[in-house]
Amino acid sequence: MNPILGIDCPDNDVIRVDDVFYMLSTSMYFFPGCEILKSKDLVNWEHAAFVYDELDGTDDQRLLGDGNIYGKGMWAASFRYYKGTYYIAFVCNDTHKTYLFTSSEITGPWKKSYIDGFFHDCSLLFDDDGKVYIAYGNRDVYITELKDDLSGPKEGGLHRLAVSDSKKAPLGYEGSHFYKINGRYYLLFIHSLEERWFRAQAVFVSDTIDGEFKGCDVFKEDCGWFGSGIAQGAMFDSKDGKWYAMLFQDRGASGRIPYILPVSWENNFPVFGNNGKMPESFDLPKGETDKFIEPLVGSDDFMTVYDKDSCFGFKKIWQFNHQPEMSLITRNTESGIYSVKTDKVCTTLTQAKNTLTQRMHEMQCEAEITVLGGQMKDGDIAGLAALQYLYGFIGLKLNGANYEIVYIERDDESKKDIIKKIDLTPSPVVRFKVAVDFTNRKDEASFFYDCGLGWKKIEYTKKLRFRLEHFTGYRFGLSMFSTKEKGGTASFGNFVYRYQN
Repeated sequence: MNPILGIDCPDNDVIRVDDVFYMLSTSMYFFPGCEILKSKDLVNWEHAAFVYDELDGTDDQRLLGDGNIYGKGMWAASFRYYKGTYYIAFVCNDTHKTYLFTSSEITGPWKKSYIDGFFHDCSLLFDDDGKVYIAYGNRDVYITELKDDLSGPKEGGLHRLAVSDSKKAPLGYEGSHFYKINGRYYLLFIHSLEERWFRAQAVFVSDTIDGEFKGCDVFKEDCGWFGSGIAQGAMFDSKDGKWYAMLFQDRGASGRIPYILPVSWENNFPVFGNNGKMPESFDLPKGETDKFIEPLVGSDDFMTVYDKDSCFGFKKIWQFNHQPEMSLITRNTESGIYSVKTDKVCTTLTQAKNTLTQRMHEMQCEAEITVLGGQMKDGDIAGLAALQYLYGFIGLKLNGANYEIVYIERDDESKKDIIKKIDLTPSPVVRFKVAVDFTNRKDEASFFYDCGLGWKKIEYTKKLRFRLEHFTGYRFGLSMFSTKEKGGTASFGNFVYRYQN
């Protein structure tokens, strides 16, 4: 059962509408953004919607010039359903704005507006008396009353410090989740233990909105995974009255992976798991056993252009690294090929526009793609990446009149790219493969190429590391970039994805 999903889904918030659970998580610099998942049994999740295709279309969000929003973008959203309307609120650490999206349907359309101010890791609360509050902050957590239209703080309304964490804790209280349950107010946070770095889940409760919040750590568990605690997320009930929490664990290079656990109540205080420990098994809502659950990652033959709830016409399993420039992409659905043209010169892979990505699946996964480089220009590079700050990449490069197989990785010490020429190929059509092993924190990627004579494994193995510069789990990335002159084109086809739990 746990961990569920097996893919990077951090900072989740979960709501229930009738018998359907909806979950969203941080999508940062990937577009379309703010993906919503749905489930009836809390284990099998499938795509429900993307909330936005773009935010403010800034130069950095679009990878114009040398700017980017790695490690920034959309963080830790609050998800609520109130009187027939869905509400999603979050901040972007590149624009320093607080965004509010609303819709009467989970599939949209979603209306964008702003909440005046910057509310880190915010959580909305619609109170019984019609007032609306937002909880937010790091180490010092505040509660502020909002205007009726949620456009900003209400003049003369409540604004108070609710909880403060010890300055000794390496990570102070954050990741707020704010609830009113049976007349009492509950604040949920992540923080670290004082004596060592360890993620712990805390809960505080008050009888009134302006009263004293009292609480403690309720879950300090790593489920046997290398001392990495499980914390931060939502608390919610099922239609039959059972309670659950959805938290996540830092699991190395694969990212931050969700866990589900039961919640019980003692003296109006939530008890997470079995007295703070993860039980081996527990009851979950019944799902639809005869219903096909569409996977969240997978292969693609690129033979269909989707016009609704898609990734800019691609399957909804994809997201672009930063907001794409779709005028540079063409599709041929008969041959199953899509092509990317460049309009700038890049010194590094991570500044390339229109890199198409999928999340990697723990424990082991691999992906293959065919690259067609017949329209590339001198210095162009196209191929397949294990994408994060310390990325590894294998691809096809046109060097003068010659096509080369190249391996590129970002070096941690110099912060620069190391480029290795692997082989020459007479053909501009090459198939590439990246195989990843996250088992027991091995966190390694191996790279292969096939020029028509079978797979060849290169000698370089990339150690994968979760780094805060990007703040996401590794992804497969299909990328084309120009190092000498813009205007070249590379094509991609027959993407194959395999994974093993």
